[in-house]
Amino acid sequence: MNAYFRTQLTDYAEYHRDWWNCAMHVFGILFLFLAAVLPLSLCPVSVLGIQATWADLMVIPVLIYWLWLDAALGLAIVAAAAVMLLLAAAIVDLASVGAVWSISVVLIIIGFALQVVGHQVFERRQPALMDNPTHLLLGPMFVMAKFFILLGFRKDLAAVIEARPAPAPPMSPLSAERGQG
Repeated sequence: MNAYFRTQLTDYAEYHRDWWNCAMHVFGILFLFLAAVLPLSLCPVSVLGIQATWADLMVIPVLIYWLWLDAALGLAIVAAAAVMLLLAAAIVDLASVGAVWSISVVLIIIGFALQVVGHQVFERRQPALMDNPTHLLLGPMFVMAKFFILLGFRKDLAAVIEARPAPAPPMSPLSAERGQG
């Protein structure tokens, strides 16, 4: 885990303390990822004689980013992304173009609804990406980190995610008067 990831993960975890919110994020993130790659899976492309889709090409930069943040989590996400890309390809093979777009729209609505409900109902605060848009790409890493921790791996991640911030020291009347904390 690099230092940047540790800092971002610490901040992100503050917005995701409730178990139900985290569970909703698992499904929401999967639905949103599938919704993003489904329409792109409709567009074949040939790169150096290899047949692929725009979905395959568009996920490469973000997969590299996740690998850079943490190699083990990144590799696990690469495997999960491969499964999701195969699922998208299967849906594209079986469904019409209109059905693919309809499925994508439904997945987007459900995925965002899960995120919003998780934050509003269980966390009682706005989503992390409202304060830091880069957190949009951190969600899958957080979910995978929670999965690794659940399986008993990566105590270093558990220390970051499960740590509670120290409460701020009480302000003395003298420091309050001076505007110091």
